[in-house]
Amino acid sequence: MLESYIKKQLQARPLLLMTHAVVGYPSLADNWRMLACMQDAGVALVELQLPFSEPIADGPTFVKANQAALRRGLHWDEYFDFMTKAAAEFNFPLLFMGYYNSVFCMGDATFCTRLRAAGGRGYIIADLPPEQAVVLDGHARSQGLDPVHLMTPTNSPDRLAEIAGNAAGFIYCVARKGVTGTKTTLDQSIIDYIGRCRQATNLPLALGFGIKTPEDIRMLRGHVDIAIIGTACLEIWEQEGESGFRKFLQSLWQVVK
Repeated sequence: MLESYIKKQLQARPLLLMTHAVVGYPSLADNWRMLACMQDAGVALVELQLPFSEPIADGPTFVKANQAALRRGLHWDEYFDFMTKAAAEFNFPLLFMGYYNSVFCMGDATFCTRLRAAGGRGYIIADLPPEQAVVLDGHARSQGLDPVHLMTPTNSPDRLAEIAGNAAGFIYCVARKGVTGTKTTLDQSIIDYIGRCRQATNLPLALGFGIKTPEDIRMLRGHVDIAIIGTACLEIWEQEGESGFRKFLQSLWQVVK
């Protein structure tokens, strides 16, 4: 299970990195090179996003990536084929990331069966609240998959406890209101929010949305267990190519190793 994997990794370093790729953008070949760079940089977990036409939690960079991958015809079979090959090649756990409309169209049980067969370890579904995920999460647990749920700064203590009760693997702590991509100010309010999340669960905590620099990563040491770097990675790939991407990941690794 992801929880035991994460806790074992944390014995060797104080903070883990989780990164993100939109499958099919810029291309499957580019995705493969991204994953190779991630492995070389000590990344601990990777989200593989299934492109969707209305990714409501994503900012402009990921929206563009989703739309481009869909225009190129990326579909479920290619997604699962890519995940299967990646799970056999790389040593970090892979998680499905996407939106519930895609899962609903496939069917909860079929989705979980195919995700497990492809080597996925769990899922992050940004628009599915836990009370509406009961059936899906039940199928997931029967397949040995971890449903990762999201906490937000606006959640009350009771709501945080409710979310924690339905989650497994780790908790995805959304750093702020809004969509991905915009720089998050890591101030005392974020630290206080993380503390509220800690009180609600014993699961490892990951923080995402607007984490962009090695300095951001350094500030998270001692507060969360996993730093999630998404948009910043894709922007570096677009602007500087594979060499810049590799250098950027290595700069993050220098902070957490």
